[in-house]
Amino acid sequence: MKILKVKCLAPTRLDNYLTQQYPALTPGRLNKALRENKIKLNGKKQPLSTRVMAGDEIKLFILDDVLDADRRVEGPAWKNARTPAQVVYDCPQILIVNKPAGVAVDGPEDDTLLNRALLHLNKQGEYKENDLYTPALCHRLDTGTSGLVIIAKTPEAEELFLSAIKNREVQKTYLCVTFGRPMPPDATLGGYLLKDADRGIVKIVEDKQPGAKEVETRYETIAVSGRLALLKVQLITGRTHQIRAHMASIGCPILGDSKYGNNSANRELKLKYQALCAWELTMPRFTQPDFAFLSGKTFHAPKPWYYQQVLDGTLK
Repeated sequence: MKILKVKCLAPTRLDNYLTQQYPALTPGRLNKALRENKIKLNGKKQPLSTRVMAGDEIKLFILDDVLDADRRVEGPAWKNARTPAQVVYDCPQILIVNKPAGVAVDGPEDDTLLNRALLHLNKQGEYKENDLYTPALCHRLDTGTSGLVIIAKTPEAEELFLSAIKNREVQKTYLCVTFGRPMPPDATLGGYLLKDADRGIVKIVEDKQPGAKEVETRYETIAVSGRLALLKVQLITGRTHQIRAHMASIGCPILGDSKYGNNSANRELKLKYQALCAWELTMPRFTQPDFAFLSGKTFHAPKPWYYQQVLDGTLK
């Protein structure tokens, strides 16, 4: 934690003052830090447009390596990713990487999953900033969700996998921990998912409504520990926040989920991000010769930290 005593001759916007002190705090980083309650002005969360004055106290709950990352390398954003992506599988057509919770798949930040993947490929001699094709995401995960993401290394792979995922041909299985034990222990959930764009959330409704899309989620209880349950969840459809909203709709929200979950339990158990991991991907049968070697292959991410803790009862 950094504590700053404001020293300025005239009232200055909070975001401008912080950028002056730490050039690495870009608008994107500042907004993210504010959302995560990592910026406190005189002990309270305040809008970045708030004017600060001499004598005010600012507390920053931001890692030193982020604050001090003001020696930005000139050039494309991927050169400033903090670390190369963690690779689970690599072939001439695709890269499968393991996304940590808290890292965005892409966006305005330098340190995104895609930029980490580009940094990895550059270090392997497979990608340069002036290449005609830039490797691309084939699907997305929420920032707070960890697990496997497919990145296309060729235009042909991008077209094929975007289509395969859209048509539900790639089977996705997740691991998660819920606050509450679902009953029955194993089931398939249906209904319709309706987006609330103004609030940035979705909700599950029983009946078809204008704008609502059909959803189907299958879950299986692996273990229980006190108030918690460890589940294996298969996405039949793949909608925005589908697992998070579906489990919340039956009274068993994902542990650590700040949008759909139990925030008092999240604070008590010190969960910063939702306990949700895209753990397994199974490929369909490909008829294209350049992709036939991927047919039927299954890939796994490392099991997340909470998996064993629920099994042995230390998280409950």
